[in-house]
Amino acid sequence: MKSATFPSIRVEPELRDTAESVLGEGETLADFVVQSIREGIERRRNQSEFIARGIASREAVRCTGDYLPASEVLQTLKRRLDAVRDTKPIPR
Repeated sequence: MKSATFPSIRVEPELRDTAESVLGEGETLADFVVQSIREGIERRRNQSEFIARGIASREAVRCTGDYLPASEVLQTLKRRLDAVRDTKPIPR
């Protein structure tokens, strides 16, 4: 497969210096940029899928009328959190 390039971008010298300061051993700035782009794409896909599932869930609830009030969900979550807090010591 033939490779392609991303457009060159201008950044402030401080941003470039900061990016270079976090590079791993043997990692190039180009490697870092490509990995960042991949992670950004994955994050956006996950976000889009999450939103789509939420919208589908909302539509299903509208059709069935089968839902729990937010107050009930929050109360259940609070009970679970309290139960975990009661069983695990707080690290100091």
